[in-house]
Amino acid sequence: MKDNWKRRRRDFEAYLRLEKGMAGNTIEAYLCDFDQLARCLEDVPPEEVTLDQLQQLLKILNDSEIAPATQRRVVSGWRAFFRMLVVDDAIKDNPAELLDMPMRPDHLPDVLTDDEITALQDTFDRSTPEGERNYAIVEVLYGCGLRVSELVNLKLSNLYPDELSLRVVGKGDKERWVPVNQHAMDLVLNYIHHVRSHQTPQPGEEKIVFLNRRGHRLSRQMVFIFLQRAATAAGIIKNISPHSLRHSFATELVENGADLRAVQEMLGHASIATTEIYTHISRETLRNTIAAYHPHYARR
Repeated sequence: MKDNWKRRRRDFEAYLRLEKGMAGNTIEAYLCDFDQLARCLEDVPPEEVTLDQLQQLLKILNDSEIAPATQRRVVSGWRAFFRMLVVDDAIKDNPAELLDMPMRPDHLPDVLTDDEITALQDTFDRSTPEGERNYAIVEVLYGCGLRVSELVNLKLSNLYPDELSLRVVGKGDKERWVPVNQHAMDLVLNYIHHVRSHQTPQPGEEKIVFLNRRGHRLSRQMVFIFLQRAATAAGIIKNISPHSLRHSFATELVENGADLRAVQEMLGHASIATTEIYTHISRETLRNTIAAYHPHYARR
């Protein structure tokens, strides 16, 4: 990477972290996309990049069959970088602003029914420390709609048993309060008192709720792996991830009449537009219900 790109990378990281207040995972993704941009255009100074060059790169991404969601993130990262250059008076106009944002995928995320959640939990051997921990984790993810990054970084001080609430630190270090049902809170407290209390947390992990057998906080990948194994053991033929439980939480609320603004607050979405995907899921459910029971839907 040429020196001018390296310098701008340092500027961009500081901009994302200090001025935009973005979460660590988002910063990491944006910098990865920046590195790809720098490699492709290393002979062009960042201040001289054109819309045509960005369009050509975007076409390469599209031809490589990279997922539309990833393409959208890449474009967002490019826009943020060149917006920084505009703010710094390094360029007059943002060449990425006129890029066509890739369409959102039409398919809806897999969600789990309440029975499937129970089937997942039934695969855990609760006589083992890991089984008891994993059982509680599924209940919290499904019962509170947490992001997996929020769950693995949950601290003991974030639990408010008397108020049946969690204080969650989400994207951009924004805090929100999330109600938790009594059953989920009981499971977490049981895990803390009867499993975690017998573990020795590693330095720096003393305040983290969910620990692995070595006393470290869980990785997002570890949660993903044990959920996929549980889904296979339960015979669930769906693409399951920690985010599936968050989707399932929100879908249950919307389909049962919850106010969309309340769902937005509980999920920690910055924009109501992000939460509105669950109205689409609800509409799909309604359409399937009508198709199953209305006689005219069988006509051709």
